[in-house]
Amino acid sequence: MSQVTARVSNELVEALDAAAEKLKRSRADVIRQALERYLEDHDDLEAALERLRDPADPVLDWDRVRQELLSSD
Repeated sequence: MSQVTARVSNELVEALDAAAEKLKRSRADVIRQALERYLEDHDDLEAALERLRDPADPVLDWDRVRQELLSSD
């Protein structure tokens, strides 16, 4: 496993320590989990943006879809 060093504000360290204590985990565990979640969210956002840029993916008009759904009852 690799080690990474970063400089953060004192306020962020205090918040990190408080979270680690509350979760009964080490600083490293909290940081690792936060990074994993951030990177998962980043990957999801990148995939969504890629789909939005895809010209082959049709864009739906919400008003039209809504009207079609309401009229199908």
